[in-house]
Amino acid sequence: MLYMIGEWLQEYFGPARLLTSRLLLGGLGLLVSWLVAFVLLPRLMNRLPRDRGREHAFESSVARGKPTGAGIIFVSSFVAVQLLVQPVNWQVLAILALTLLVMLSGWLDDKSAVSWGEYRKGLIDLSIALVTGAVLCSMGDATIWLPLTKTTVAVPPWVFIPASAVLIWAAINSTNCTDGVDGLSGTLSAIALTYLGGMLYFVLGHREIADYLLLPHYADGASWGIMAFSMVGTLASYLWYNAHPSVLLMGDAGSRSLGFLLGVLVIKTGNPFIIFIVSGVLLINGGTGLVKVALLRFARIAIFRTVRFPLHDHVRHNKGWSNPQVLVRFTVLQVVISLVMMILLIKVR
Repeated sequence: MLYMIGEWLQEYFGPARLLTSRLLLGGLGLLVSWLVAFVLLPRLMNRLPRDRGREHAFESSVARGKPTGAGIIFVSSFVAVQLLVQPVNWQVLAILALTLLVMLSGWLDDKSAVSWGEYRKGLIDLSIALVTGAVLCSMGDATIWLPLTKTTVAVPPWVFIPASAVLIWAAINSTNCTDGVDGLSGTLSAIALTYLGGMLYFVLGHREIADYLLLPHYADGASWGIMAFSMVGTLASYLWYNAHPSVLLMGDAGSRSLGFLLGVLVIKTGNPFIIFIVSGVLLINGGTGLVKVALLRFARIAIFRTVRFPLHDHVRHNKGWSNPQVLVRFTVLQVVISLVMMILLIKVR
């Protein structure tokens, strides 16, 4: 909306062209997202359902009874801010609508007296991910770039859609499984979104820098970067209330939406392997548990017999780590991994 207003007003009032600056819109998106969520969360938290506790989760009783499902507040405010700061882009609008759909499915589970079954939630996630894949490739060939090479690869939609759906599904469920320690899922997601926003806005969205680094240039990269930075601002407000000891939980409405957005932005970078760089700790912490359960349930293969999953439960139960230690150590690991691997990714080509 602001971009359109700026385009219209600059003919009559020159300084209005600032509203067409994507850098300004990105800064406004971050600031306004932070402010709106910061104001709304404490005012609405008492209207949220209460956490039921997770079966078999370590110290799940600590979270039981706290307001949960805060994702419906901060994701809704994030989407509203995007409508304000984003230039008109049908693909962005479609992703925002799908983000709301993911949030709604998580919210209905959060408020349900009985938790939805794994298969039901998994099927919903997969269905939304497939639709998202079709939106992202516009039902045509998609171009991706790979590590260690300057060449790009054209991927037909019949390959791109299911492959991107698997990536998005894994991101949704890994992020959801990581939401068991105060501040952990939100902090790791904020780190990933910061790196993705920087990559999309300052590298892939900037023609000269992309050409210098022998990377593809995406004209809409800045728009996706604005989206990433806005969610970082929203998460900053949520983490204010979710810091240990938390008074508020994001629930499935938040964690599933964050995972969905992470998956989408990774795909928009054009390199699916970036998910291992920006979300490696999330995937190891939550995703490996999904692999363990899937192999045991469908193939009768038992792996990691002595390891509890999610991994944050293992280090708390078996290693005696406190919640703040888990948060700080997992965060340090992710920051270092992302920084080193991202440099190698864009320079070694």
